[in-house]
Amino acid sequence: MKKVYAAPDSLSAGHVRNLLQQAGIDARLRNQYLTGGVGDLPVNECWPEVWVDDSDELRALSLLAELKAQTARPGPDWVCPQCGEVNEGQFSECWRCGAQRKSLE
Repeated sequence: MKKVYAAPDSLSAGHVRNLLQQAGIDARLRNQYLTGGVGDLPVNECWPEVWVDDSDELRALSLLAELKAQTARPGPDWVCPQCGEVNEGQFSECWRCGAQRKSLE
């Protein structure tokens, strides 16, 4: 098994594990209950971690790099093709009516 991600909170680590599992990668969450050890153990050693099988490591790291690139550049605001509402660039569907963003925008 290989560690592919660590975060200071269980929410972020759980989210990454879920994304990897949706992609068909058997990802496991470790250290989610070690926060009580902070002070006796180094802080970053108590962070929740996401681990995958050795054979899935490169694919998992690639997916995590894509995720990081997507969240780093949300893009410009866009106008919903269905209701005309202006939405922020990080959203792929309209908050008002739920219509999907056109991929060419």
